[in-house]
Amino acid sequence: MACLDKNAQESTFVPEHHRLFHFLRLIMSNPEEYTVGWISAITTEYVAAQALLDERHDAPTHLSPQNRNDYTLGRIGKHNVVIATLPMGEYGTISAALVADSMMQSFPNIRIVLMVGIGGGVPSRKHDIRLGDVVVSVPSDGRGGVVQYDFGKAIQGQEFKPTGFLGQPPTVLRTALNGLKAYYEVEGHQIKDTINAILEKKPRLRKNYREPDLASDRLYQSHIVHPVDGDLPCDSNCSDDLLVSRPPRTEEDDNPEIHYGLIASANRLMKDALARDQLAAQMDVLCFEMEAAGLMNNFPCLVIRGICDYSDSHKNKVWQGYAAMTAAAYAKDLLNRIAPWHVEQEAKIVNIIKEGDHHTNVQFSGANHGLQVGLNYGEVNSRFGQSN
Repeated sequence: MACLDKNAQESTFVPEHHRLFHFLRLIMSNPEEYTVGWISAITTEYVAAQALLDERHDAPTHLSPQNRNDYTLGRIGKHNVVIATLPMGEYGTISAALVADSMMQSFPNIRIVLMVGIGGGVPSRKHDIRLGDVVVSVPSDGRGGVVQYDFGKAIQGQEFKPTGFLGQPPTVLRTALNGLKAYYEVEGHQIKDTINAILEKKPRLRKNYREPDLASDRLYQSHIVHPVDGDLPCDSNCSDDLLVSRPPRTEEDDNPEIHYGLIASANRLMKDALARDQLAAQMDVLCFEMEAAGLMNNFPCLVIRGICDYSDSHKNKVWQGYAAMTAAAYAKDLLNRIAPWHVEQEAKIVNIIKEGDHHTNVQFSGANHGLQVGLNYGEVNSRFGQSN
């Protein structure tokens, strides 16, 4: 192909691979080409999501002035993916809902959405959940895999009252979940290898995103509360005699382990081990987080959380980066399990939202309406705070 340079009045040759690259850039600037949405709440999660991309595309140029989201576009496997993050310093259900709504308006062909990041684990005798493990929201009894609960309405001696359940993820995601779970059981997963390969290519991420020393995975007995006025971290301020004894994982165990079940979501941070255990016993909750319940009930979303703490008072940020990476690596494996044409068969989310009630984000009865409003517009605490 020859291009005429009007200044030099002579032809210049454009190599074939340059023309192909220019053509691909034109395609990738088309918002209709993106079918998968990926929502990250905090910077750590956003970094992990970007690190897992197989290919990064140019930033979008078609956004309206009203769209304040920050986007990263790219490809995972055969899927074109839009990654968005919440504004810095904003957490909880309301911010997540606003980010998701803007994403759908700007990328109208999105058909599935993953909310991927970190969460607080709920360890129990039934579920050996440890730091770095991954919890995936799995629906049951015809309801979604995320329950919204009212953090402030627990009455001593009585059960927590859930304010609703999110709707089920689309069929293509639930089918892929089952297939990937079976594959992992037969062949095992390569999540650690995936993360290590990324850290080898991007050494600047090693400091904050590699697996921490296992000695820092400390699960305290539920009645032990970290001193409010303590200036030292848990390994210096809380006695080892108060730790829960757990056997080390062997080569026969998956590490990290993938757990499938119910995730609890609220607008406030769970840092009460006794309340954590109560909800676990009552509803078999595996994880707590702060954003998923902000998405509309008719929003087909799957929630994937890497475990960075135990939803108690002994919080720190040591495991956040690695937990974000394990969740993102699982999400990538899941997308690679799905054929693009199966995604295309799902309804566009923007159309699903139009068909539903924009102002209803969970299923709740009239009796629960006051609880819902109080939760959504209550004070939002700092997300995943750090113990002194």
